[in-house]
Amino acid sequence: MIIAKTVTDLYQNLKHIRAQKLKIGFVPTMGALHQGHISLVKRAKAENDRVVVSIFVNPTQFNNPEDLQKYPRMPEKDFEMLQNADADLLFFPTEKEIYPEGSSGKNGFDFGNLEKVLEGKFRPGHFKGVGQVVARLFEIVGADRAYFGEKDFQQLAIIRELVRMKKYQVEIIGCPTLREPDGLAMSSRNLLLTREMREEATKISKALFHIRDNRNSKSLSDLISEATAMIESTGKLRVEYLEVADEQTLEPVNDLIKSKNYRCLAAAFAGNIRLIDNVQI
Repeated sequence: MIIAKTVTDLYQNLKHIRAQKLKIGFVPTMGALHQGHISLVKRAKAENDRVVVSIFVNPTQFNNPEDLQKYPRMPEKDFEMLQNADADLLFFPTEKEIYPEGSSGKNGFDFGNLEKVLEGKFRPGHFKGVGQVVARLFEIVGADRAYFGEKDFQQLAIIRELVRMKKYQVEIIGCPTLREPDGLAMSSRNLLLTREMREEATKISKALFHIRDNRNSKSLSDLISEATAMIESTGKLRVEYLEVADEQTLEPVNDLIKSKNYRCLAAAFAGNIRLIDNVQI
């Protein structure tokens, strides 16, 4: 695996790949990799000739400076995992490489209501920052396909809209959420949980599955109330939001229509660690 720390180095390596007319798969990450990330790399490897992975903790998508500071960073372990997953090229830039003219340009992105509901309601500016960094990475890498996990379902919707708006010639591939054996969605933030909070956090997925499995026998409002109570039953977790939303618009709904697809999405705090999850229903 080749590690490129500058855009110039990356371009040099990509030039050789493109000269051979090889297909490039791209997996953007913020590091602190887990098997969910590796599953994206393996799928990209299966569907393309070469795989580029980026590791960059993007400051413009953190509306809370503390959250940025405590985000886990473990590059040596990440490098080893990517080497074992047979990634071809790692882009590991500094902030100056990504934003050579500064990082204040995120206000140029407008995703309409997609960025105002659910996560956007509680993290103002977050998705503008996501759009800013993903646009920059797409323009640098020029991949044929890019791979994102469905755990960040709203982010996936934002990126699809970004591609539509900017007319990028990249195919966006959404990949299923990987879970631990106890149901907890794999996340870099799980590394920050105490043992007690790690155990409590399993209630989030159980609550979402409760809504999915009982959607035909109870009203959504009752199920959401029950699911919220399940998560907060011991007082150690706090629900920030828990909604059932239309998969296309991400607008929360009160009733299900058979011809449409829906997601149940939640964010909850385990102490000061914020966790998100979603389940298709």
